[in-house]
Amino acid sequence: MTLRPLYAALMMLAAGPALAQLSIPPNLRSGEQVYRQVCVACHETGVAHAPKFKDAQAWAPLIKEGQAVLTGHAWVGVRAMPAQGGDPKLTLVEFSRAVAYMASQAGGDWKDPDVAMMRRIIGEAEKRIDHSIAESRKMKQHLQQLSRGKTPR
Repeated sequence: MTLRPLYAALMMLAAGPALAQLSIPPNLRSGEQVYRQVCVACHETGVAHAPKFKDAQAWAPLIKEGQAVLTGHAWVGVRAMPAQGGDPKLTLVEFSRAVAYMASQAGGDWKDPDVAMMRRIIGEAEKRIDHSIAESRKMKQHLQQLSRGKTPR
């Protein structure tokens, strides 16, 4: 895992006061457009166990996680899914629209996220990043102990 997408996501999320003025630009790509341009590469064929498009059985446990949780975790990167769907130019809103589109095509009752849903998605992404940072710190401590000749616990 490279830290560049994680760092970029962290910097975007660290905007703090900007969240109070969160808005959704009207001229972004639709979920279907993003799916066809970005997501189709993995979700059409099931590469690396990606749930296939319109496969209700594969999507069911993911849909059950909820729109904010699944979208926030996927944005940061989860399982074999790369951060930002592997496209560092993809905005969080466009990404969120694509996830909603794919989930709705597999039986979920998901809509394009509004501002309230985007806030929840951002919150879930922040939690995921915080968890990743904590895990990375533990790994770093382990390495530091090894480099000092100590046996890690």
